[in-house]
Amino acid sequence: MDVAGPLQAFHEAAEFGVPYEIVHAAATPTVRTAQGLDFAGLVPFPEVGPDDRVIVPGYTLADTRPPRALIAWVRRAAAAGAEVCSVCTGTFVLGEAGLLDGRRCTTHWKRVRELQRRFPRATVVGDRLFVEDGPVTSSAGIASGIDMALAMLERDGGPVLASSVARELVVYMRRDGSHAQESVYLDYQTHLSPGVHVVQQHLVAHPESTERLSELARMAGMSERTLTRAFRLATGISVRAFRERLRLERARDLMRNPTMTMDAIASACGYADARQLRRLWTARRGTSPRAGRHVTTGTTAVRSS
Repeated sequence: MDVAGPLQAFHEAAEFGVPYEIVHAAATPTVRTAQGLDFAGLVPFPEVGPDDRVIVPGYTLADTRPPRALIAWVRRAAAAGAEVCSVCTGTFVLGEAGLLDGRRCTTHWKRVRELQRRFPRATVVGDRLFVEDGPVTSSAGIASGIDMALAMLERDGGPVLASSVARELVVYMRRDGSHAQESVYLDYQTHLSPGVHVVQQHLVAHPESTERLSELARMAGMSERTLTRAFRLATGISVRAFRERLRLERARDLMRNPTMTMDAIASACGYADARQLRRLWTARRGTSPRAGRHVTTGTTAVRSS
């Protein structure tokens, strides 16, 4: 799971058109897992750089250190500017490479104390699915490796990509305390209703659209009454409420662009004018869009690995 979970997440993202190149590398051509399964066809450790992401899976801890070649490569990868990540006990490899000094990190809950003992210069956090600290990200292990991968996909390609991959994997999109606690792109799309997904994906792709409920129902192959009932059953909110929250979140994203006026943002989100956007924003968030614009910063970029 340490390997297969994150791997499948990035594979699904590639199926959606994100240009990830996935390479499986090790110190030897074949590696046997703790479950007795052999991974074959592994390539030697490649040269990596700032556009790459290295993910180190967990391994069976013993008194001996991880392979020296692996530790040296991880250290070189970090020095070359690559993002370095770990799943489960793979965090110990990052520690041996000196990447945890002065950083926050996590690992499997059974190994938290041991990680802190072996790497006292690290700040080990035991109650997180994953921890991001600069170019180093560590996850708690097994299924949380998928959570870490989904967070990376959200950072690389946006929340729609992450939610689409989560849906393909039939997993719930979770986030730790360092991420936004609510996202309409994610929190209402963890169900398995195909018709409702059709409507949601249309609204996500076209937040400015003004289709009536009857038109959305035709897209879903349902009657208006059936769609209304199915949508609330699947998401817990109405179609109208979903559209409103989607538009406000889209507005928040567009506020990252300092060149866009409030009128342009309002138009892109399906509002009549900036005044309507301000009124709904204030009613929903309890603050003005101007205040929200000051705290909404950040960029995303697609990288290959």
